[in-house]
Parts: sequence; C-alpha cells; structure tokens
Amino acid sequence: MFQKTTFQDWENLVQKQLKTDDIDSILSKENLEGISVKAYYDSVSNPLQNLPKVEESTHLVSPYEESSEENVFAFLLEQNVENLTEKVIFVNNKKLAEHILLDETNRYFSLVDVFSEDPKGNLNQQLGKELLAKDFERNICVDVSLHQNSGATIVSQLAIALSKTKELTEIFGSEILHQIIFKIAIGSNYFFEIAKIRALKLIFNQFSKEYNLNEIPFIFAETSLRNKSKNDAENNLIRSSLELSAAMIGGADAVFSNDYKIENSDSLSQEISFKQQIVLAYESIINVFDDAGNGSYYVENITQQFAEKSWKLFLEMEEKGGYCELLKSGFIQEKIYEEALNEQNWVEEGKIKLIGVNQYPKLEKTKSTEELYSKTEIKPVRLSEMFE
Repeated sequence: MFQKTTFQDWENLVQKQLKTDDIDSILSKENLEGISVKAYYDSVSNPLQNLPKVEESTHLVSPYEESSEENVFAFLLEQNVENLTEKVIFVNNKKLAEHILLDETNRYFSLVDVFSEDPKGNLNQQLGKELLAKDFERNICVDVSLHQNSGATIVSQLAIALSKTKELTEIFGSEILHQIIFKIAIGSNYFFEIAKIRALKLIFNQFSKEYNLNEIPFIFAETSLRNKSKNDAENNLIRSSLELSAAMIGGADAVFSNDYKIENSDSLSQEISFKQQIVLAYESIINVFDDAGNGSYYVENITQQFAEKSWKLFLEMEEKGGYCELLKSGFIQEKIYEEALNEQNWVEEGKIKLIGVNQYPKLEKTKSTEELYSKTEIKPVRLSEMFE
C-alpha cells in the first residue's frame, strides 16, 4: 500500500529542497498570456469531458516527394501530382485547389484561406464559393498560423480564429462549420500549446451551439518558425519535436513539420523533419489518442483559462465590427504588433530563453525592434532575427 502524501508533506519537502518558505515565487512563472499558473495542483474545478478530434489518429503530413509515395499516407501539395491514389491530400495552393483533378480513392482537404490579411481586410467570397463547390472533405481554411508566427498571443490567436469563423458563417451559413479546417502553428511553450488546441475545441464547439450544432473542429497543426534560428538547425530540430508532441497530445487531426533548416533546405532536411512525426507516432503512439491531456489538473486549468479569455476577446472584437472591419481599422495589426514587441523584449531581456541565441552563447543585437516589426502589417518575424 502506498502512503498518501498530503499537500503539507509536499510543501515541506519542496521548501526544504529549495531552501525557502516562498516556493510560489520560484515555481510560479510569469507569462505573457495573463494566465494564472500555480506551483501545485491537487484538483480542478469543473473537470472537462474528453475533447474528441475528427480523425481517428493524427495524420502525419509530408511534403510531396516521389521517393516517399509508397510509404507516406498524407501529403501537402503545392502543385499537381498525377496518379496519386489512396492518399490524404492537403491542398496548399489556391490555383491547385481550383483546378486539381480528384481521384475517388483519395481524401482532399483545402488549406486555402479566403481572407486577405492586408489592411483592406477583404474576404474573397467568389473564391469561397468555388472552394465550397469542390468535392473536398474540408473546403475552406481558417489560417491563424500567420498570426502565431507574427507574434500574436495564444489568446489572440484563438479569438482571431473564432472571429474569422464568424465572418464565414455570416456569409455562407452555419453549414460551413462542417467544411472548415483550422491551420495553426505550435510554439515552444509546451503545456500552453497543448491547452491552446484543447481550448480551440472548446470555443469552436461553444460557437457551433449558437446555431444548434455540436461541431468538432478539424485542426491542422504545423511547427512554428517564430522560435527558430538560422544558425542553430540542430536546436530547431529539438524545438520542432516538442511542438509536434504538443500538437499530438493536444489532439490535432493532422501535423506538419516545417523544415528545421531555415536556410539551405534540401531533400534530406525535409525527410528528417518529417521523420520526427514518424518516431513520435510509432514509438510513443501519441497520435492515436483523442485527448491525452485530459485529466491533468494543470492542463485542464489553463485550457479553461485560455477558453474564457479568448471567448471574451472574441466578443469584444465582434462588438467592434468583426475581423475584417478590425483589419481595416488597423486594430488587429496594432494588437499583434504590441504582443510581438512584448515577446521580443522578453527574448532580449533573457526572460524567454533561446539556446544559441540569447543563451549559450549570448549573441549581440544586430537589428532593432523598429526594423523588425510594423504597426500596419501582420508580418512573420523570427525572434532570433534580432541577433542574426
């Protein structure tokens, strides 16, 4: 029989090991999301039910290479490939989506976003109609990977995803909710990124219930470029492995590895990037679970915080006119600009550690924040660019 450990027992042991009575100041870390993180969790209020995903197991998506056609089941296509059969195809090119010839043995998903992210804030309704006319399983992409790579917080990413969804629903009707695929980028804050995916499931389902539906979002998760360094490809490889793990544990329906080499990408680096997924899926088997984070008090708690904060921000954005209107007014661009600057400042100050950039070794700045960021443009910026 195991002896039950009380909270007081745990606290006494940690105080002794850390040689302080104030363990919260050491173990509770500040974050840019405004999320309350405790040193210790022994329960969670309102435990969540299992949050399902659409696919039975997470698709491991590879860039197309003829040499991998026999062994890879899911491909990301930028251009047409003939004679593909019994594959899952993620179409990542507007012209290809419009003209691709479908094979009845394949499954097709569109990663084409109909929103213009420039200050005009347009939504291409004609393109949306053309995509919806295609015999794809999911026809329109709501892409917030751009926003993550541009420095938006998790709360903003989720609120933007929902606000773009609301715009689509107003134009195409609630039936489009079953035709949407969310494309997100996964960063390096491991447990927060697991919670991000779970929170997206919560708020999307809550949104669908406004239309008397009970929808589950289809989530395509790719590794972020935001935290990658041009000079440390090996570190990038480790970072992206953690990101893929977070995506699978969070319950993404498909994962994709961006090349860990920021420059001089080649077929070998693409193959290694993809094989990270293979190792995780076949040796850890984390791609088969609906919701592997369920039951963790910490993950449950921060999932609910992200859901509540992002839903509140979504409502505020809707009161101001919605996503397209806020692009035209510059609200979205300025908000992401401020959030990106906060994150970049933390990197510069060493609060966010990038090994080989601001720690081991500590490089000198080569660019200012003013050179990197713009108040008027949603612009992907790698954090390490300040030092390269």
